[in-house]
Amino acid sequence: MSEVIIGRNAVIEALRGGREIEKLTIAKGAEGSVKQIVAKAKDRKIPIYYSDKSRMDKTASGGTHQGVIAVVSDYEYCTVDDIMALAAERDEKPFVIILDGLEDPHNLGAIMRTAECAGVHGIIIPKRRSVSVNETVAKTSAGASEYMLCARVTNIGREIDRLKEKGLWIGAVDMGDTFYYDQDLTGGIGLVIGGEGSGVSRLVREKCDFVVSIPMKGRITSLNASNAASIMMYEVVRQRLNGWK
Repeated sequence: MSEVIIGRNAVIEALRGGREIEKLTIAKGAEGSVKQIVAKAKDRKIPIYYSDKSRMDKTASGGTHQGVIAVVSDYEYCTVDDIMALAAERDEKPFVIILDGLEDPHNLGAIMRTAECAGVHGIIIPKRRSVSVNETVAKTSAGASEYMLCARVTNIGREIDRLKEKGLWIGAVDMGDTFYYDQDLTGGIGLVIGGEGSGVSRLVREKCDFVVSIPMKGRITSLNASNAASIMMYEVVRQRLNGWK
């Protein structure tokens, strides 16, 4: 699920090209253009680790790493059109999960696993400030990442507008006055799940057709993102099998 890129120029080009980087290892005390690399990595919230040169030499297998090694994902992302095409191929109403700022790979892996079981046609994630499909995701998903379509888009809000033009109803799973079981989810649907702690962003929420919440009876006022997603996905399954209400 991953490969290694070594050398300052190669890593800089990977950053400029928007290549998905799982983590960056920097030699302790490295100077010069490394500072530029670190700044770009921090801007994209790429995990940065500092290591001894001797250890990096082993990782690079004798290659000239110049104090910089990046681990990049080779997961093949799809397009949103691919997701829509799969729904059409199955002769089903589109069922999409949209993740707004999810950062924990364990959550993404768990969501992928449930989504595959629940018949979701695809998952949409943003290119920036979001978890990507990496080895942790693949492991947590128990193999579901190999089957679940995942699209990375530049702007979630813009993509929601496009999905609505295609006839989907988009619902945010967030705090609101309507419980999820009181909302009709039987048509073409896109469900937005927010990030850990921050929830669905205001701009994305405003793009949605409706907001549904999950009743909370305990002292803790929110669920883990993957748990909330699971509840919502299987409510869609239930309604599609039995009808709303």
